[in-house]
Amino acid sequence: MLRQNMKIRLELACFIFLSALSFTLAASTNTSTSCPMDLSYVTAIPWNSSACHNYRPNSTSKAVIAKQPCCTLLLSVFGVGLAQHLKDTSLFQLPDLPTSQSCLHGFQSRLNSLSLPSDLVSLCFDPQQFVITPYLCANIQTTQDWVARLGKSTSLDQGCRSDLSDLTTCDACVRSANEVLAKMIFLDGNQTNSTDCFDFIVLYAAAIVNQFGPKSTGTLECAFQLTFNEQYSSSSSKRHSALVFGLTGAGVAIFVTLSLLGVYFWYEKRFTKRKMGGSDSNFDEEEQGSRPKLRPNTGSIWFKLSDLEKATDNFSQKNFIGRGGFGFVYKGVLPDGTVVAVKRIIESEFQGDEEFCNEVEIISNLKHRNLVPLRGCCMVDVDESYDDKGYQRYLVYDYMPNGNLDDHLFPSNTGRMPLSWPQRKNIILDVAKGLAYLHYGVKPAIYHRDIKATNILLDADMRARVADFGLAKQSREGQSHLTTRVAGTHGYLAPEYALYGQLTEKSDVYSFGVVVLEIMCGRKALDLSSSGSPRAFLITDWAWSLVKAGKVDEALDRSLINNADSVNSNPKAIMDRFVQVGILCAHVMVALRPTILDALKMLEGDIEVPAIPDRPMPIGHPSFYGDGNAFSISPALSGPQLHKGDMLR
Repeated sequence: MLRQNMKIRLELACFIFLSALSFTLAASTNTSTSCPMDLSYVTAIPWNSSACHNYRPNSTSKAVIAKQPCCTLLLSVFGVGLAQHLKDTSLFQLPDLPTSQSCLHGFQSRLNSLSLPSDLVSLCFDPQQFVITPYLCANIQTTQDWVARLGKSTSLDQGCRSDLSDLTTCDACVRSANEVLAKMIFLDGNQTNSTDCFDFIVLYAAAIVNQFGPKSTGTLECAFQLTFNEQYSSSSSKRHSALVFGLTGAGVAIFVTLSLLGVYFWYEKRFTKRKMGGSDSNFDEEEQGSRPKLRPNTGSIWFKLSDLEKATDNFSQKNFIGRGGFGFVYKGVLPDGTVVAVKRIIESEFQGDEEFCNEVEIISNLKHRNLVPLRGCCMVDVDESYDDKGYQRYLVYDYMPNGNLDDHLFPSNTGRMPLSWPQRKNIILDVAKGLAYLHYGVKPAIYHRDIKATNILLDADMRARVADFGLAKQSREGQSHLTTRVAGTHGYLAPEYALYGQLTEKSDVYSFGVVVLEIMCGRKALDLSSSGSPRAFLITDWAWSLVKAGKVDEALDRSLINNADSVNSNPKAIMDRFVQVGILCAHVMVALRPTILDALKMLEGDIEVPAIPDRPMPIGHPSFYGDGNAFSISPALSGPQLHKGDMLR
């Protein structure tokens, strides 16, 4: 009886095994004929697969495994095939589940031939994730859907078209991808779909936009972030050996020269840094008597204190202009008749030599008509003959005869004429151009961190110049800056910077948006005159509530409505556009703000201003009640609730 049972079980096991084998063979045969993707590139492209050698996941969670290096690498490799499929069929995904399964089976077979583990695909992917569906991102399934939702041309079409193997063009492509992502998230309305939206952007850039196609070296490296094996790099080098031999002599000479210069500057920086007690600023030594005098290493003029005292009549009160960042500003006249503004630094407000030299070095290298030029500087040691003045520092700028923007928007003298519409328009455009230069015209980019009306000066022609770079920071290219020391002015500070210390170019864009609203609305950014009551005023929420209610006219400064420029055929429409751009720039969520370049294009009418999105309200946001000086936000206008971290996206 026992033997009979064992025989029955053995026959049953054999039947199950043969059935499974038959099913597997059938599936394999079906796979080779039903997958529309040509996967031969997997073994043809020498991509670096080291992250997947002997890969074993350290988690049982599918979501966690999918984010581990091997799986993200395989997604990029499989994405190359999806991009080619998109180019051939206009479909962003595969048509159905069986097709997805067969393509993944074929993908694993290619990985097997590279001696990679045989279960990588099953570990990393769910076949359903590559099946076409309207719910992944903004209801986009085909390239026709893309055009219908985003238009025939986006920033992606300009930023990602050329050869992406160049670092500059790759950076431009990545920037444009982030811009399009913000718009797609807004269209989709679901932040959780941002990853799928970005995947679609990569596929579209590689397959449709880039003129060299998804399998070109630049696209593989930039869009799909793939690296290549060393053997490929060396064989590629051999193909250019003739050119390399021809340029060897010159190349070696240049390399040696640059190396020597690099060592020299490195040594000088280390040496002077030690001398200055850890400051990152560069200094030259100038012998003066028996002891050295330290000065910033810039192309600016080094002024003597005696010359500045003579120019400003010993910093007399009659020459006092006003207070600037970190000090007091005086009008002065140099011996050659040049009128200058001298900022006398207050020691107690500066963090030592580092911030002083930071401002000197940054401004000395900036040359743009919408930035205030630095003429020179002065540093006086406590041990010099001016022993009663202590350790003092001075910055000398070109004089701006029309003062700062705040004085014209909110004059203490009520008799002053309000700014005209052409003046306001020019000022806004000038500030935008100055910021665009800081963000994109210099490398690394510079974040001003303190854009506000008092830091915008007006020259003799009432054209704006951005001033006061004492808080400016140079960025790591392509990265945000996290800091525990938040600096700036309340009312102008971007919320993600004020609350979490995240500093990006979009932080300056937020401050710029606030300034635009001040100029267009004629009201201060923040009014805490009634602190402790519900009558506090925040211009960003106030202007947004009026625009969303269709009352843009009520947001505009009365002087603009009463004195519209008759030369312009429709100034009212342009004014409305400027207000909308100000609101968009000052949006609480980083991803929904434009870059300063796009904001400038919107202001100049080169691109359309997108629909104004909702402004999520933080938990515990104060209520506002309107009676002319304050306002009320109704539940219908308040938008969705803002959760912690949403402002960082």
